[in-house]
Amino acid sequence: MTPLPVIRNRVRDRIRKALPSPGAAVCGALLWAAAMGVTALINLLLDDWETPAKIRFVSLLYAAGGALAFPVGLFLARLVSLGRHWQVALAAAFVCLLVATISFTGGLFALQYRSYYAQWHEPALTMAWSIQFVHTVATAFYQFIVLGIRLYFPLGFIALALASIWFARQQR
Repeated sequence: MTPLPVIRNRVRDRIRKALPSPGAAVCGALLWAAAMGVTALINLLLDDWETPAKIRFVSLLYAAGGALAFPVGLFLARLVSLGRHWQVALAAAFVCLLVATISFTGGLFALQYRSYYAQWHEPALTMAWSIQFVHTVATAFYQFIVLGIRLYFPLGFIALALASIWFARQQR
């Protein structure tokens, strides 16, 4: 049986190896933010959506979600694919970037959604407020999944495929 300190050291070493360099994380986050923001912007402009101010806000929301998601997605992809074949790296990058981007952008959408409905909620940290908070955030995530993911099509998935290929080539 392997002693606990040895297991801890292995986990710590694996996490340390999976951490991306600060330069790759920052540059990737900026590029990913630009790609996600432009993807949303183009889709909203093609749909002749609402007002220019709302188009800018939603595009910035998608860009911010992309910027926050890239370092986390990159770390998770490196953690999953460490020491494996390039096919695993490609799949890990695709899935981890996809999940991180949708999660962070959906989370930002949920925070904005919650701030709008806060005026009708009970005082903070009460039982009723907790229930309202959970239901509001769950509704926001559901709405984002149903209505918001379409803004990633098709350009966002092209960017996702290119980023995954870049990642797999870096892991070789």
